Amino acid sequence: MIKPVSERRQMIESGKKLLSKTKQCNLLGIHRSGLYYKPVGESQENIKLMRMMDEQYMRTPFYGIRRMGEWLKEQGYEVNRKRVQRLMGLMGWHTIYRAPNTSLSNKEHKKYPYLLKGLQIDRQNQVWAMDITYVPMKRGFMYLCAIIDLHTRYVVNWSVSNTMTAEWCTDVVNEAIGWYGKPQIFNTDQGSQFTSDIFTQNLKDHDILISMDGKGRAIDNIFIERLWRTVKYENIYLNNYEDGVSLYRGLVGYFDFYNQERLHQSLNYKTPKSLFHVSDKLMDLQHDFSQHQLTNFEEILS
Repeated sequence: MIKPVSERRQMIESGKKLLSKTKQCNLLGIHRSGLYYKPVGESQENIKLMRMMDEQYMRTPFYGIRRMGEWLKEQGYEVNRKRVQRLMGLMGWHTIYRAPNTSLSNKEHKKYPYLLKGLQIDRQNQVWAMDITYVPMKRGFMYLCAIIDLHTRYVVNWSVSNTMTAEWCTDVVNEAIGWYGKPQIFNTDQGSQFTSDIFTQNLKDHDILISMDGKGRAIDNIFIERLWRTVKYENIYLNNYEDGVSLYRGLVGYFDFYNQERLHQSLNYKTPKSLFHVSDKLMDLQHDFSQHQLTNFEEILS
């Protein structure tokens, strides 16, 4: 008899050298993202401030600690520099860069050159780009990562978590490759998740070229930055999700809409799906996978 997901989840052990959490989840039939469905908690005032800061960043991505602090004071909130810095840290903003970076850089990790400058991107699976963003919620926050095909703007995979790890990002990449095959080039920023040996070696094992944005140059990954703006204004800010399950459920619907129905001006008012060739059978399989994952989350929460 198969045990409920909630019981199987309790069998996952941290710190085991023989089996990673990913392998333990695979053996137990649990999607690894289910371990991280709970939002990170904060005080209600801090949650409100972080949401305000996130929305302001969508308008002024060049604001650093000082400017953001002054802006908050103009809104009637007397917050000191240390508090602003702490909240920006929780949101994954690098305080040195002029633009938020949801993954802090690790100086010991190897950095790779930016391969997209002057490159003509004219076919599916030529270049994929990946990034992580902060998601404000009613009682905390979570992180959202996504991978897009740059030629078609098709979101090939996404995931939510309450922690940012290289293993999480690697799982999302491998799922996408399992669905659609591999890209020629994979582009990210220089965050520690993406420069880690776990993440980069996985790309090398698939014979994928690694490209990384210049330090502090959010414009190098402009297409996924636009994706974050779109997702937040059209879905996340409008819904104020309660928990990880409701967030996941809402994003399943939104990304289906984004890929299959939303007309993109940059694509001459076509949808990503009209340009990204994927069979209806595969889309049905993905839908079933998403529903199975949602069921797992709901069982964990119960």
